[in-house]
Amino acid sequence: MSRQVFLYDPPDRFVAGTVGLPGRRTFFLQASAGHRVTSVALEKTQVAALAERMDELLDEVVRRSGGSAAVPAVAPAEITDTAPLESPIEEEFRVGTMALAWDGEEQRMIVEAQALVELDAESEEDLAEAEERLLQDEENGPPMLRVRLTGAQARAFAKRALDVVNAGRPPCPLCSLPLDPEGHVCPRQNGYRRGA
Repeated sequence: MSRQVFLYDPPDRFVAGTVGLPGRRTFFLQASAGHRVTSVALEKTQVAALAERMDELLDEVVRRSGGSAAVPAVAPAEITDTAPLESPIEEEFRVGTMALAWDGEEQRMIVEAQALVELDAESEEDLAEAEERLLQDEENGPPMLRVRLTGAQARAFAKRALDVVNAGRPPCPLCSLPLDPEGHVCPRQNGYRRGA
């Protein structure tokens, strides 16, 4: 069976979103074009890392081009997307690895998210080699979501993704760990409650 690639070039919409209550949220990347929608699940840390790296890459593109690249400094307000994920959400796969690249000729950000795959290996060298072979295998590799975005779309995605990550549980003012509605044992207090 050949590799399944969900290609959106360009998408009508590409967003990060969640399902569930804070503390129990499932994070998704969702791309759509016309009636076609692809949703892939991933971890909160992956969403945050993707958004941060995307902003860094866009800043570097602007810097290297001397400001001539078609990349806005901030997300344009007119393309801000605050709508929920499109329903029903059908998870195609859980993301294992992600990659970002800038196509200077086409002035597009390329985002790739590949399915999580478990590999057996005797050593770290064997594991690294097996991972590289799998990632390079265009014919039989894991399923992949590939999205090509304009600079403005990429900025808007990164802003929304960081907003989604930060919309979770508020952090404890002492230890910065998330506060749970059921209670929080703060390691900075050694298990004791502060006096009022």
